[in-house]
Amino acid sequence: MENSLLRGKAAELACAMQFRFRRLLLTSGNLFLLLAFSSTPSGGDVLRTERSSPTPGKIQLRERRSSPLDLEIGGNLAGLPAGRVRYLRREDLLALPQETFTVSDDHNFSSPTQVSGVQLEELLRQLSANPQSDLVVAVCDDLYRAHYPQAYLAGHHPVLALLINGKEPKDWPKDSEGFGLDLGPYLISQPAFAPSYEVLGHAEQPQIPWGVVRLEFRDQHAVFAAIQPRGAQAKDAEVQNGYRLAGQNCFRCHNSGAEGGEKAGHPWLVLAAWATAAPDYFTGYVRNPKSRNAHSQMPGNPDYDDTTMRALIAYFRTFAAQANP
Repeated sequence: MENSLLRGKAAELACAMQFRFRRLLLTSGNLFLLLAFSSTPSGGDVLRTERSSPTPGKIQLRERRSSPLDLEIGGNLAGLPAGRVRYLRREDLLALPQETFTVSDDHNFSSPTQVSGVQLEELLRQLSANPQSDLVVAVCDDLYRAHYPQAYLAGHHPVLALLINGKEPKDWPKDSEGFGLDLGPYLISQPAFAPSYEVLGHAEQPQIPWGVVRLEFRDQHAVFAAIQPRGAQAKDAEVQNGYRLAGQNCFRCHNSGAEGGEKAGHPWLVLAAWATAAPDYFTGYVRNPKSRNAHSQMPGNPDYDDTTMRALIAYFRTFAAQANP
């Protein structure tokens, strides 16, 4: 691939290495499933409250959307054939057990903020055909995707927010970057986030997307299999580190086949081609996107040292045969 072509195509290389473009947000086998990847340790005062659903143990899924505020539900739904889509109304969600907490470290908010909503674990338990093994995928209106494996759910207890400071979505604050964008119809936050691991000195990141319009319940092994490294070097330590970093960040906005986000518009094999054919350019873009494209919305990653970049490049190169058949 010619470098000039690469530079043209790389006009929006968006490996989403740290947070989302507009939103600045977000293993081999079981080890990778411990990951779910966004930023610094947090603290927050947590006040939990619960109220019983009027139909305990059962939630009502609707066949048709009745409002823009309805949450689309898909994936492996209990009692339904694979691929069926259903909807949840806000009143259905508000009838479920609620958790309320004050978060002081969620970068979507400029000050300590009270969040009330339903734990993703509760929705997984009630709706998934395989609640003990599925992960939750949050799909946003810009095709960004956040992935919540079992370990992340158990360790961080993310919440689908229904009320912010006691208010409905129309009265929620706008996006923290000053674009005047609505955070709703749904967002995901969590109380007292503390990273559970590091990869090459880079801490686990909280997954706190906004603009959420759909939840999916999916086989987590199948989802992450789409980006497992290929070839003879797949188990190398450097490749595995790159895999974990890419899964933590790039997978949110870049798809590999049917899996992963589509916000960037550049699928996994395009990233592999860039990393293989022009590693210096790829490195410069990841560290400082605007140095390569003044219009890039991707935040820079100046803390990605040479060791980190070598790991990412080694990982993406395992896809080179597919990228350049």
